Amino acid sequence: MLDLQATGREQASRPTRWGAALGRAVPIVLFVLGLFYYWFALADRYVIFLYGHTTMGIPLAQPFDEMTSSRYWMCGLVASGLVLLLNTAIEWVLGRWAAHRRRAYAPPAWWQVWVLCLLPLAIGIPLITMTVNTPTLPPALAMLCVAATLAGLALALWPGAWAAQRPGDLLWLVGDGVGLMPCLLLLRTVELPGRGLAVTVPLAVLAAAGGTLLGIGWLGVMSGLRLWRRTSWPQAHEVWLVGLGLSYLLLPVVHYLLATPPAYRYISTASNFFAFNNGLQVLVFLVAAGLAVGVTRLRQWWLARGDNE
Repeated sequence: MLDLQATGREQASRPTRWGAALGRAVPIVLFVLGLFYYWFALADRYVIFLYGHTTMGIPLAQPFDEMTSSRYWMCGLVASGLVLLLNTAIEWVLGRWAAHRRRAYAPPAWWQVWVLCLLPLAIGIPLITMTVNTPTLPPALAMLCVAATLAGLALALWPGAWAAQRPGDLLWLVGDGVGLMPCLLLLRTVELPGRGLAVTVPLAVLAAAGGTLLGIGWLGVMSGLRLWRRTSWPQAHEVWLVGLGLSYLLLPVVHYLLATPPAYRYISTASNFFAFNNGLQVLVFLVAAGLAVGVTRLRQWWLARGDNE
């Protein structure tokens, strides 16, 4: 029989959940737009995007060459990585505070926050990048900045509920995600010799294959530790998503904050994290997804085998 009271409570709670999501979305939008305004309007373009950067006296970086252009949309991933760190930390604190007070706490759904961020970022980022400082971005590059930011923001927001309600499981999940990072970051090296970069073919193959095998070994270690500690098992898409977040959000932030001189913090070029060839990059995503599915099914098989014995 339908519980009308429960249904009424659920319907009454919907505006509240959207209100909570709005309370998250507003500071995130202001933070992200503030970063874009700093990078594109206030900061020295020759530092942030390395205009005129040279190697051995040969000019490499022009405002709209391939590498510099990628730095513009990489801003979206760096901003999203910072949101990942801050939002996860805040949700963890709120969750621990609620547990200390013996109260239930459930953050708004990540997709609700993302939806509320979508329109203001889709408007604000082009307004900033296409109108301030010199040179301004063409529409295509501005839209790439929007796309990278929104994709990164989706990856950045979804661990918040884990941090608030299942922080221990989140740590284990991060451990699994580390196993995908060698594949996501090193499998692409097979294309480097063909682009004339200082990598030999054997070294590139060794990095790609060895890194992937190292990741598989790490996932095996994590599986053994999970069996030993009797933890819950994550789903394949959760392992894949956290691997993407670590590789393409966290590491660009680490590069920006820690791998650059304090007086010359610049945005990394995309080639430090992504393949030049789009087809190869799709293959990298698929191989990482295959590893996540494979390790999940092996764990399920192992558990079923243990239950039958």
